[in-house]
Amino acid sequence: MPVMNQGKKVFSKIMKYAPYHVFKYCVQRYDGDFKVQDFTCWKQFLVMAFGQLTHRESRSDTALCLKLQKEKLYHLGIGKPFHESTIFRANEIRDWRIFQDFALKLIEQAKALYGDDNQLDIKHKGGIYALDSTVVYLCLSVFWWATFRRTKSAVKLHTLLDLKTSIPEYIFITEGAVHDLNILDTIILPRGSYLVMDKAYTDFERL
Repeated sequence: MPVMNQGKKVFSKIMKYAPYHVFKYCVQRYDGDFKVQDFTCWKQFLVMAFGQLTHRESRSDTALCLKLQKEKLYHLGIGKPFHESTIFRANEIRDWRIFQDFALKLIEQAKALYGDDNQLDIKHKGGIYALDSTVVYLCLSVFWWATFRRTKSAVKLHTLLDLKTSIPEYIFITEGAVHDLNILDTIILPRGSYLVMDKAYTDFERL
């Protein structure tokens, strides 16, 4: 028997795995929705997640895409399109720890579901992890504190990935000028683990 379309979009189905009650707890911890009338932290999260999942290139690109699809936004949980300046303002002033804490909860949720999986054709009881960093370039006049080069600013996203499950084990954000090998001082791995990394982390005394 054919299944009737219930009007749910793929984006809405994906967001069902982002528990709203957990996000609400994170928001309340930091008073994220204090005096907020319309563009709540949850809607901010949905808008930014939409931009990421649809490969938008900027906030303006995300805002324009939502505006062009405004008749579908009810089904996405966003409700209505928001101006780029509204999104920019929310990103600027709201406590980033709301989204950090929520991300850590999502990682815990994923590990509970897939922690026993092994996507590698290797029988090893210990963990196997990959460590690397990604540079995110920023506007120097706005993000002057994100030291990188004389004419550019940037942050560096350091990620430790569990290769058996493809779930991040550790995520740390620093200024772009921080050398990769400094992150080795902040990582604690279980005994018997293997760590895969490139030559940027070569420091035999640390290892």
